[in-house]
Amino acid sequence: MPAQTSQQRLALAICDFLTTSLTDGTLSSDNDASIEVAVESIKESFNIDPSDPAQTAAAVGNQNLLQIYSVYEKLKQNAPGAAAGQQPAPDAELTEDKKKEAESLKSKGNAAMAQKDYKSAVDLYTQALNVHPRNAIFLSNRAAAHSAAKDHASARTDAESAVAIDPTYTKAWSRLGLARFALGDAKGAMEAYGKGIEFESNGGSDAMKKGFETAKRRVEEMETEEADLPRSSPGSPPPTGGAGAGGMPDLGSLASMLGGGGAGGGGMPDLSSIMSNPMFASMAQNLMSNPDMMNNLMSNPQLRQMAEQFGGGGGGGGGGGGGGGGMPDMSALMNDPNIADMARNMMGGGGAGGQGGRGNNPPGSGQ
Repeated sequence: MPAQTSQQRLALAICDFLTTSLTDGTLSSDNDASIEVAVESIKESFNIDPSDPAQTAAAVGNQNLLQIYSVYEKLKQNAPGAAAGQQPAPDAELTEDKKKEAESLKSKGNAAMAQKDYKSAVDLYTQALNVHPRNAIFLSNRAAAHSAAKDHASARTDAESAVAIDPTYTKAWSRLGLARFALGDAKGAMEAYGKGIEFESNGGSDAMKKGFETAKRRVEEMETEEADLPRSSPGSPPPTGGAGAGGMPDLGSLASMLGGGGAGGGGMPDLSSIMSNPMFASMAQNLMSNPDMMNNLMSNPQLRQMAEQFGGGGGGGGGGGGGGGGMPDMSALMNDPNIADMARNMMGGGGAGGQGGRGNNPPGSGQ
């Protein structure tokens, strides 16, 4: 295949954009005829073959025209003089002095990163980009600084811009994977690390492979969690199976622990009464999301002591009326500061057993 000119590559990219706009739903099928005419005209005018995948791949690589233009818009907004409508100078127009100035600012940014001064590092990399806007390394380094400062959304934007400019710069793929993972997009993180491995060749570096495997495990965990969710028809009540069944933990043991007998006689109120109380409903939702909390609750000596206090005045479990040692009314129970404190803990995020303890943070990459 003869070498393509810049004009031919752009024409192929335009044809790819037009045909893709039909298949991805951007344009309706009513536009089929007009798009076909447009593509055919471009084909004849520029002597190209848009139906040849090899020609299109050689023209646009791993990016499409819309992605390339989106990066251009981002860079244009951040470039000096953007507010006045000025265009950033192409790399070829940068003088050697300007290139040295940009490199010096990048080095200062690296030094700030080493000192964990992430705010200064972001500022210095931004200054370097103002001098040299289309620089994948500067963008990738700023992405690393954003990630270190926990601004993962900005890190993702910079890393995406970097890989669009230079898909072969593998550190940018690693930083994109880290940012996506931190934002909860494990599948996107796995794809980014996979691209990094592809461009590193030779099977990829250990750090890149570790990031890929971590993201892959998280994707598999999410798929397993989704598969384990109880299936119910619309309008059906929530499942109330045992603690090991993935539904509501067994409340029978909780009822007996609190001195309750049957549904009547002043003992443990029926479940519908409990779940109509918003506070207890929230507690139940937290228990459903973290079955281990039930075990912690049942082994809490403070709660057991209060159970004896509330249930011990009537000579055994399930005593008579409200004053006979049975379960007190909800308002009286929740006015007890210890009970209220435990309720707040149960409603406030499920303790230390949450997702953050998975230990699945993918490795970041150095400067």
